[in-house]
Amino acid sequence: MANVLVTGGAGYVGSICSSELLRLGHRVTIVDDLSTGFTDAVPDEADFFEMDIGERSGLQALLRDNKFDVVFHFAAKALIPESVRNPGIFFQQNVAAGITMLEVLREAKIKNFIFSSSAAVYGIPERVPIDEDDPKVPVNSYGETKLIFERILNWYAQAYGWSVIAFRYFNASGATNHLGERHDPETHIIPLLLQTAAQERESFSIYGDDYDTPDGTCLRDYVHVLDIARAHICALQKMNQPGMTSYNIGLGHSYSVRQVCNAVEKVIGRPVRVRIAERREGDPPVLCAGPRRVMQELGWKPEHSSLPEIISSAWRWKRSHLGLQATASLR
Repeated sequence: MANVLVTGGAGYVGSICSSELLRLGHRVTIVDDLSTGFTDAVPDEADFFEMDIGERSGLQALLRDNKFDVVFHFAAKALIPESVRNPGIFFQQNVAAGITMLEVLREAKIKNFIFSSSAAVYGIPERVPIDEDDPKVPVNSYGETKLIFERILNWYAQAYGWSVIAFRYFNASGATNHLGERHDPETHIIPLLLQTAAQERESFSIYGDDYDTPDGTCLRDYVHVLDIARAHICALQKMNQPGMTSYNIGLGHSYSVRQVCNAVEKVIGRPVRVRIAERREGDPPVLCAGPRRVMQELGWKPEHSSLPEIISSAWRWKRSHLGLQATASLR
């Protein structure tokens, strides 16, 4: 069993991955500054330290007292519209603070590192599904910071013999019975649609219906967060092997925004009010993963990522989280 340091473990993907690690018998220590995470998302069995990843002295003290086998790095600023408006803070947190963390890890002789990257590194793809070796031309600073950090990690792997895996997520979604997606502000399609269904917002906005896609709305590849957690656990078998590998985490097929709206209405059993808005800056028309490499090399197989299961799990968690009872209007 591994002793795992998880950065950003109070956030959406990090908390669920931590819970899965603990369920399988691994030991977990979480570092999170709670800028976007939640203390009630931290699993009870995990050790928790409220700390920024750029806090050198705090990390050094933690690593003096604990010997970790591997780091799962989820901590990052991730709201794409904000990254377009205010790129500086994204480079500060996702790159500069990240380098501080890497140097502390190097001092502590930790060499196994799993990085939560993003499909945003590709920008507007030349083809779909996207292969890991396809061109990477980010269209927002969030994607740029993820790509820069991947390149930094590749140099660490070459220079210091680190074993590094970067997972490029394609729309993490869904929930477990106890943990789900919540951001402030919320920008992701499924939680926004469910907020509308729960009457927490007046309507859901489709940002652009004039893209060069079958129904004019953007196409995305959705992956259940439990399947993403499973990919990280599969990666443990590749540790202690010097070098860096990047993997797409997606299904290889995508759904349009309108299709997701229709699927949500089918799951909840009633219409959701939708309006058309202007395009958002930094939104590629199509993102769809080619997951062949991760399936072949890590033996990863998605088990929960059908669109109805993703939406149903998120809706169950939301009703539970809000304390809602199933009724005729919210069933």
